[in-house]
Amino acid sequence: MVHKDEVDASGSRGHVAFAPSDDEPELDAHRRPRMRRASNAPQWDEVRAPSRDEMRASVKKASLFERTLLCMNINIRKSQYESYKVQHCIDENQHTLMCQVVKLLHQDERPTPSPKPSSPPTECDGEGGGSNPRPPSRPGLPMALHQRDTGDGDKGKKAALYGDDAEPGAPSHATGHVPPWREQLTVRGLLVSAAVGTMYSVIVMKLNLTTGLNPTLNVSAALISFVMLRGWTQALARLGLAVRPLTRQENTVVQTCAVACYSIGSAGGFGSYLLGLNKKTYELAGTDMEGNVGTKEPGLGWMIGFLLAVSFVGILALVPLRKILVIDYKLTYPSGTATAVLINGFHAPQADEVAKMQVNGFTKYFAISFVWSFFQWFYSGGDNCGFSQFPTLGLRAWKQSFFFDFNLTYVGAGMICPHLINISLLLGSILSWGIMWPLIADLKGNWYSADLPESSMKSLQGYKAFICIALILGDGVYNFGKVMLKTIWSILDKSKQKNAKKEEDILALDDLHRNEVFTRDSLPNWIAILGYFALSVAAVITIPLIFPEMKWYYAIIAYTLAPALGFSNAYGSGLTDINMAYNYGKVALLILASTVGKEHGVIAGMVGCGMVKCMTSISADLMQDFKTGHLTLTSPRSMLIAQIVGTAMGCVISPLTFFVFYNAFDIGNQNGPWKAPYALIYRNVAILGVQGSSALPLHCLQLCYGFFAFALVANLMRDFLPRKYGKWIPLPMAMGFPFLVGASFAIDMCVGSLIVYIWHKIDRSKAVHMVPAVASGFICGDGLWIFPASLLALAKITPPMCMAFDPTY
Repeated sequence: MVHKDEVDASGSRGHVAFAPSDDEPELDAHRRPRMRRASNAPQWDEVRAPSRDEMRASVKKASLFERTLLCMNINIRKSQYESYKVQHCIDENQHTLMCQVVKLLHQDERPTPSPKPSSPPTECDGEGGGSNPRPPSRPGLPMALHQRDTGDGDKGKKAALYGDDAEPGAPSHATGHVPPWREQLTVRGLLVSAAVGTMYSVIVMKLNLTTGLNPTLNVSAALISFVMLRGWTQALARLGLAVRPLTRQENTVVQTCAVACYSIGSAGGFGSYLLGLNKKTYELAGTDMEGNVGTKEPGLGWMIGFLLAVSFVGILALVPLRKILVIDYKLTYPSGTATAVLINGFHAPQADEVAKMQVNGFTKYFAISFVWSFFQWFYSGGDNCGFSQFPTLGLRAWKQSFFFDFNLTYVGAGMICPHLINISLLLGSILSWGIMWPLIADLKGNWYSADLPESSMKSLQGYKAFICIALILGDGVYNFGKVMLKTIWSILDKSKQKNAKKEEDILALDDLHRNEVFTRDSLPNWIAILGYFALSVAAVITIPLIFPEMKWYYAIIAYTLAPALGFSNAYGSGLTDINMAYNYGKVALLILASTVGKEHGVIAGMVGCGMVKCMTSISADLMQDFKTGHLTLTSPRSMLIAQIVGTAMGCVISPLTFFVFYNAFDIGNQNGPWKAPYALIYRNVAILGVQGSSALPLHCLQLCYGFFAFALVANLMRDFLPRKYGKWIPLPMAMGFPFLVGASFAIDMCVGSLIVYIWHKIDRSKAVHMVPAVASGFICGDGLWIFPASLLALAKITPPMCMAFDPTY
């Protein structure tokens, strides 16, 4: 019988023992069929046969999944069962024994079986009929799956603590124990979550304040969490201390908490809508621009209060719908699934060597990245100094931002991002900085006044900003419509399938077990609904106190629509892996800015944008994490608590991190590395909503129409051309990133993509495992150096040298 504490955390079958039945003999020990174990099949071993009372008691307590495991032809149609037999090397004798156990529910007496010759070897025998022979066992024992008898003594307690055959400090690969939700939340896990969340908050903040690019870092965070947890357990084990083994459930909870922490850094608007409220962005947008009214300087107190008010609503908005999205609709959530595959791989029995290789690779390249960033600092003592301004392609190309700046953060990001994104970034750089901006600059005095500075929104800067906005909005409008239509169509299709459920819809064993674990520790819906209502009321009261321009009735409308918007975004993210929160935010920004009017439209629009974006983004991220938990057999209750704790940490850590950057560097300077481009973009979108097309420079509207249409056509071609042609169409959203930022980071990311391409050509099997580790090392090493660099800048300690390049003619 399968006991709940004997089911492997990966979802594979646990450790079962069977007694002889009334019509099946005990198998001859020396003629037992030899079994070739599949790669994911359980180990075979010899154990004692349980008594009839033990078997009957176990079956009575069995869950639906466990009874299905005992007699697989009850709830599984024949084709599924045959596939399952092949996968797990289950022969007919075994199956008959499994089915007979269920009959113990109706038996009062156990008849004595009559002898019968054992069956011949099955098709699951070793290849050639002679490999993997079974050792002889004691006569009279039936064939059984491995079951560890831990007993009641110290040895049993140790086995329960460390897992089957697990060494202290090692991942519990072989253990069949699925820990209860309280054991998945550990003190060491929270400490590691805080460390990983802080590290990635720094990285995300740097990305937001330099280019605005935010690659998906969930897989990288899962890797770092595993590295730190494994290091923790091994260090304590070497000191001779008893330590709980590392499980995939704990790894998943830590990853969820860390992701929730650093996600506040991107969803919180530190490089976009909140920073766009400050005076510098107001001046960059043009003090004489009609409709450009209102500023609010960053403040630690009001930023933490605003984030606490808006962030937790998104967590509870979709909790009652998590079963529908993950189990009923079977949404894939590709990022969550990829993270689950990585975590399950870390804790698989055969993954020890791979995990060790990844840990060593991460550590090595983390150290290289940190030391290289430290070395570069010595040569950056002035404007346009250091390796980050090295004219690798010549001085003329350098003036148009075409150079490799040795930024390992973006090299690592390029290794993580698909090749198409990196190529699209490079194409956007060539189109804008290589062709368009030099041509428009030559029209100075014709298209715009020669007396205006280049940073004015009525001059070249206006073309850069609004054409970039047109390209991003065109891509966003297309994908918004596409995801909405796909969502509606999928929901209708699922409803039809539910009403006409067929035999093919019966679940396989893995799904039954995962679904049982996923629904076992669910949060009552009434608590989620009551919590959402209470948090919404608190936000409606708090936000107008922080921003008087944002009236309370606008906040009520936002939170009334929030569950529907969150569901739409979470459903679309599950289908396409695209988090459309930024598009929902821009739609709210335009609507509120145009509704409120010129006097308060910019401030109210950006605050409303923040409310909608934060809520919808956190909802989608939570569902990605729930998908990860579903595939790793992690309790949703422990994950929800981890999400709440991580969000609370992020609401404090992210503002503190932002203020370290804000005070140490010249944030918002369009001629420096800390451009924070999306702060200016969001403010200009709000001005566009308030004022309309009169805010644009000459001929800029026509160019915006053209690029908006280009974004629509490019997406249509990607979706409707044959796959062999459509896969080469560049991504308009990615092409728009360099329009304001420059080309150097795109070159960095293409270098990362080239490294991955060459590595796959040389050694594909190693590259598959090592690319995430090396990329994470590059990103984390360079990101960690930002902290000491910020502290040195705050202490007014400048680099001792300036390495710069000038022409000799």
